[in-house]
Amino acid sequence: MSHPAPAPVPPTAKPSPVKRFAKAAAHAAATVGVLPWLVCYWLSATVFGPNRALEGASQALACLPGVPGVYLRRAFLARVLAHCDATAEVHFGTLFSQAGAVIGANVYVGPRCQLGLVHLEPDVLLAAGVQIPSGGRTHAFGDTDAPIRDQGGERVCVTVGTGAWVGTNAVVLADIGAGTVVGAGSVVTKPLPAFVIAAGVPCRVIRPRFAVKPGPPVEPAGS
Repeated sequence: MSHPAPAPVPPTAKPSPVKRFAKAAAHAAATVGVLPWLVCYWLSATVFGPNRALEGASQALACLPGVPGVYLRRAFLARVLAHCDATAEVHFGTLFSQAGAVIGANVYVGPRCQLGLVHLEPDVLLAAGVQIPSGGRTHAFGDTDAPIRDQGGERVCVTVGTGAWVGTNAVVLADIGAGTVVGAGSVVTKPLPAFVIAAGVPCRVIRPRFAVKPGPPVEPAGS
């Protein structure tokens, strides 16, 4: 049985002036639309703190489908996170738990992601179901006489470098370098360098993303 030839995906084209105006108008409308959520968030934050308030608000906004949901989530997150760029896209079902999160320019967050204390640098791509909690030590478990929930832990900011691409259902507990590709289903437990392809449980570097070009021949000494 023959298979159809692969269809090329063209690079993203720069928007026309009309499209830029339409996006600006949609962004303004979304800002007005999220005002009730913002009021509820601010009231809840005064009682429960910003992180607990963010959990509840992101759950409510996560259920909004399609393009309107993307615009409404972005308008809300831009006013409650440490930073959320006006060009970022956060899709259906994604939850946030830490108000200190940073989402850079042109970031794409796919459906059903769960994000803690993260710094997504510009042009990061997160596929569906990616989980980035606040590091790998959010729960201590060294005391066998106490429940794990009572032992505390520590949160650290996990950075995903500029232009990195993280595959579906990966779990990221450590930093990822710029331009690195992480395979679907991987568990990143240690920092990954820039511009590599990595995968596995635990995640390991498979190869450089780009072939290393040989340098010019070296003349022997004294020739």
